[in-house]
Amino acid sequence: MPNNKTVRDYIRTIPDFPREGIMFRDVTTLFSDPRGFRICIDQLLSPYAGMRIDKVVGLEARGFILGGAVAHQLSVGFVPIRKKGKLPGKTIEQAYQLEYGDAVMEVHDDAILPGEKILVVDDLLATGGTAEAGVKLIERMGGEVVSAAFVVDLPDLGGRKRLADMGIDTHWLCDFEGG
Repeated sequence: MPNNKTVRDYIRTIPDFPREGIMFRDVTTLFSDPRGFRICIDQLLSPYAGMRIDKVVGLEARGFILGGAVAHQLSVGFVPIRKKGKLPGKTIEQAYQLEYGDAVMEVHDDAILPGEKILVVDDLLATGGTAEAGVKLIERMGGEVVSAAFVVDLPDLGGRKRLADMGIDTHWLCDFEGG
């Protein structure tokens, strides 16, 4: 019997996490299923077939899982953008706002070379604050963001528009209305 599940079917929703009123879209159930994970990576890659991409940037932390797999399939390097204090070498940093607080992201100062074409990958696009911080870091290093790819978009929270206003093309596999 064929499996007609979509990526969205593999994602569970956990109500009231990390705080009351939040509907948390949990992609770990997608990652743990080999078929679901393969479908996800194949669909994340699809729009970029034949496009020049020099490196994939994964945003902390689930973006590391996805970004590493995407970079492997594209045969390009992978660069993690992490929370402040997690990278051992010399870094540059960017402050940003989360849905429920502020944070700082960092990248090694030699991870991206001027003119490199970069694909940004993460699990979820909500308000766009994390993605915007990542894009700003890449651009400060002289990299060119060719696109940003996400498993889930939460359109009601405005992240897609925020990235579009920055001139960033986005690709997502599924969306959930109402956050």
